[in-house]
Amino acid sequence: MTEYNIKELLEVIDFEKNKLQETKQNLFLTNYEIAVLKKYHIDYNNCKTAKEILQKVESIISDLEDLEQEELDQVSMSIAERDYYQNTNK
Repeated sequence: MTEYNIKELLEVIDFEKNKLQETKQNLFLTNYEIAVLKKYHIDYNNCKTAKEILQKVESIISDLEDLEQEELDQVSMSIAERDYYQNTNK
């Protein structure tokens, strides 16, 4: 069985990256998602729904390099998954 040094793990984990922030339109995005959207000049603050953000991502993603597409695609999937769980009737 593998043993882990908890103290070392806690020092390298970035807890702020996944912290949720509320946008001007009352949507919730992680600090990481916000950073990536800003990097690609996607104005998430004027989007009223997560689907609007996803549409903006889709409109530019094909113009990007493979690694950039992968990064933006991961953020897109994360936003879509959160939107699904927040807005689907259970």
